[in-house]
Amino acid sequence: MRIKMRIKMIILMSFILCFIASWSIGQEVKVGALQDTTGATSDVGKDEALGVREATQYYNDMGGINGKRIRLFQYDYGYRIPEAITTYKRFRDFDKVVMVLGWGTGDTEALSPTINADKMPYLSSSFSAHITDPKKTPYNFVYGTDYSTNARGAVQYWFDEVWKKDPKWKELRDKGAKPKFVCFIDTAIPYATAPIKAIKDQATILGFEIGPDQHIPLTGLDMKSQVIAAKGFGVNLVWHGNTTMSVSAALKDAMALGLGADHIINNWGFDENLPKLAGPAAEGAIGLLACSLFIEEFPGKKKVLDYAKKLNPGIPLENRLIRTVQGWLKVGMAVEAMKRADKAGKLNGPGIKDAFETFKDWPGLKEFGGQSVTLTPTDHRYSSIVKVGRVVKGKPQTVGEVDMRAKFPDRWAAWLGW
Repeated sequence: MRIKMRIKMIILMSFILCFIASWSIGQEVKVGALQDTTGATSDVGKDEALGVREATQYYNDMGGINGKRIRLFQYDYGYRIPEAITTYKRFRDFDKVVMVLGWGTGDTEALSPTINADKMPYLSSSFSAHITDPKKTPYNFVYGTDYSTNARGAVQYWFDEVWKKDPKWKELRDKGAKPKFVCFIDTAIPYATAPIKAIKDQATILGFEIGPDQHIPLTGLDMKSQVIAAKGFGVNLVWHGNTTMSVSAALKDAMALGLGADHIINNWGFDENLPKLAGPAAEGAIGLLACSLFIEEFPGKKKVLDYAKKLNPGIPLENRLIRTVQGWLKVGMAVEAMKRADKAGKLNGPGIKDAFETFKDWPGLKEFGGQSVTLTPTDHRYSSIVKVGRVVKGKPQTVGEVDMRAKFPDRWAAWLGW
């Protein structure tokens, strides 16, 4: 009798364990993450990948998506568009994810027709304005002020705070000279070229004289010929649209050849590594920020530090960048949308899209130095506020903000999708 009872108990316990296991699997929320940790943008991609994984673990520890655990599928695609497309198909067909955390502009824009057809929410580290118009790309979202608004804001900040005020430019101002402007970009890369129409439009609005673009390879290390060409034009302001490594090389060549211009830099080219790589050539450079720098103080810093130490103790904190913090913004915004969709009983592509579009002055990213987020079915621009940084005494720091919608209320609506 006792043996029979034991057998029955073993069978019962096995059944219970199997039930629990199957219930747990059913409670997973699968999310794909496309990263560049080995390719042309890995100088900024590796650190963001760390932030994405650390933030995901934090939110799981806090209960996941209303009690459902996030299962993250995180893959490196080496900044190669064909591999991004292949990886996306794996997310969709094999991993069965409910949404994707994307990376580059070229691959995000290339995938947008497919994700629209698949109704797959796609929150990208490409802040291209081309994917912020829901009439064209209804399933694309970004977690930072778009590149075009950022670029306009950088030119505006320099014009208001430097050109009009810095004694360096007084003589030219007094003569009524127009500021001369040139773009340093990889002309073959969609990321670098995405905001160029907008930034030149802003420069035109402010009365700049615009010189020819200078092609700067994304992985380039020698920009002397480009600097010489810009110097021949008499440039006063240079826009850098690449990532940190090639931007720092361009700054060093500009200083060595006595260019004498000021520099404004896209958000993926401005971080804690810039002055380390460029040295004195980075001093005074103005850059764009999606959030707080890792080296700054911000309300959510303790959890960022705790999870960096907990999950990746072998990586010194002094080597971390703003990109880690950006990973937290990305995951935090995705988690909020999934929680809202789940609460509405629609934890699927259309439900997550609809949830994103309920964000109205959502303050959740402000703990990491992000902006309040408002998204609507007609406008997926994350914010009109441009966060500006500058290298001061060898360190990057936040120095101000420009609200481009408030500054240009009559133009803001027409800039959607630029």
